[in-house]
Amino acid sequence: MQATDLRVALFSGNYNYTRDGANQALNLLVGHLLKQGVTVRVYSPTSRRPAFAPTGDLVSVPSLKLPGRDEYKIARGLPAGIRRDLAAFAPNVIHVSAPEMLGHRAVSYARKHGIAAVASLHTRFETYPRYYGLGFLEPIMIRLLTRFYNRFDQVVTPGDSVATLIRSWGVTTPVSIWSRGVDHHRFRPGARDLAWRRSLGIADDEVAIGFLGRLVLEKGLDIFADVVTTLQRRGVKHRVLVIGDGPARNWFAERVPDAAFAGFQRGDDLGRAVASMDVLFNPSVTETFGNVTLEAMAAGVPVVAARATGAIDLIEEGVNGYLVPPRDVGAYADAIARLVQNDEARHAAGAAGHARAAAYEWDAINQTVIDTYLDVMARRGL
Repeated sequence: MQATDLRVALFSGNYNYTRDGANQALNLLVGHLLKQGVTVRVYSPTSRRPAFAPTGDLVSVPSLKLPGRDEYKIARGLPAGIRRDLAAFAPNVIHVSAPEMLGHRAVSYARKHGIAAVASLHTRFETYPRYYGLGFLEPIMIRLLTRFYNRFDQVVTPGDSVATLIRSWGVTTPVSIWSRGVDHHRFRPGARDLAWRRSLGIADDEVAIGFLGRLVLEKGLDIFADVVTTLQRRGVKHRVLVIGDGPARNWFAERVPDAAFAGFQRGDDLGRAVASMDVLFNPSVTETFGNVTLEAMAAGVPVVAARATGAIDLIEEGVNGYLVPPRDVGAYADAIARLVQNDEARHAAGAAGHARAAAYEWDAINQTVIDTYLDVMARRGL
């Protein structure tokens, strides 16, 4: 079997109706699959006003808004009309990207019909309850996720740290790596724009500590705000530059009132915004890879991040940034202060990150998914 023999049905909880790292990675993957002659059909909830145009054929799956987070949708399983469409498409690989109802129904369909099933892991959903006062649910979610991923022929994770994590849960399904790439034309040191910074009230000689991502509690906004307060108390001069938007924006703005909020950025404007930071602070523990970390590295910006999945695959301690125990506010402040107060160390760390990011090219990385599909088919004797 070769790539042109593959017929892939991709199931996503959010393919293009909001913009995040997971769905952008999936769209880039589909683009690569199509270029290599793979036949692809995507099944996902949709919106009348999607964040961006989908890559490939997208079938809208009936869905409901997620209570309390109505920017997200939950598919209502795999209704008869979608099953008929799926049967007519006749996939030989079913790829599931999220462990919600649609993903459960898709893997059940694959098992019932003898179709190869591959799961990709994009987000550490088991960490979410702790940000909403429901930490007692985390062990239950881990058990459910373990059962889910053990129903597949193969699981692909963004890096070794996530592979190690899910094996520790008890996932026995074979695991391989599908890393992430970066657009090196967009995310580069040369995109830095001091005039743009000035328009936000950030002086040329001020060190900008950046946040990049959706403004939601599970991104560690509470820790970010506590660290900023600690830096201010210590007299460490800096500015905060926030790139992104989301439902927790007002909550966050109250806690970092002196921050410059640049809002949601896209395309080359996003590349400019990232390169215009001096340090990226990423306290999130929900990442499986950390696209924002890689984008900052490519732009020559050093990173201080939680010692958690994703970041530990990208950051070499003291070389291109620092890794800190996830909720250690004092240690975060120490690491950031070292970079803020030492221009030479900050620039050296940024250059080291830029050099390391050069190896992350999308085409080569997405080819590993095709190789995974073909390996699974070969194991099945096809």
